[in-house]
Amino acid sequence: IFSDLTFTVPRGAVVGLIGPNGAGKTTLFKMIAGEEQPDSGTLKLGSTVKLSYVDQHRHDLGAENTVFEEITGGTEHIEVAGKTINSRAYVGRFNFKGPDQQKKVGELSGGERNRVHLAKLLRRGGNVLLLDEPTNDLDVTTLRNLENAILDFNGCALVISHDRFFLDRICTHLLVFEGDSKVRWFEGNFEEYQEKRKKELGGREENRRSKYKKLTIR
Repeated sequence: IFSDLTFTVPRGAVVGLIGPNGAGKTTLFKMIAGEEQPDSGTLKLGSTVKLSYVDQHRHDLGAENTVFEEITGGTEHIEVAGKTINSRAYVGRFNFKGPDQQKKVGELSGGERNRVHLAKLLRRGGNVLLLDEPTNDLDVTTLRNLENAILDFNGCALVISHDRFFLDRICTHLLVFEGDSKVRWFEGNFEEYQEKRKKELGGREENRRSKYKKLTIR
């Protein structure tokens, strides 16, 4: 899928992975998570790395649990980023208000399940987040909360997304899957990458708009 890929993630970086479907972005995540192995070469994680990873399929939820139970374990207070906070207030950050916290997970829509996964992921306490298409089906409020959570996160985050506006707001670096097994490491966000790419092409802009969806206001 890709070859000759070498990169080191700096401390505190937010790295966006962009490129067409099937280029190898999720495969790279699975390698980092230890679920797959490269055909050649080595992948080394720092000795203090603690991964938090949710893939784009998001199957690992308890259908019979309520939203509150699934996110908090049913306790009234939880620890998030080293601080003890009210559990219901934390669940409310992900736009589950009042009776919505008592919904059964098995009855949730795709967007609601996504919010549950994000809430669980961000409370785990890892220092490297792997987020695979985290903006899928999110309402605007939760999207903004996700952006703020990533920007406030003390560790590193690697994010697969086709939402260029989301990437522009959060990314410090990009891994660009450009096709023909070529992957480029770039310092900057998506807009800066596009400007550099345009200069490389002599002012001709690539027709890639169809690959990056616009933010949908709900």
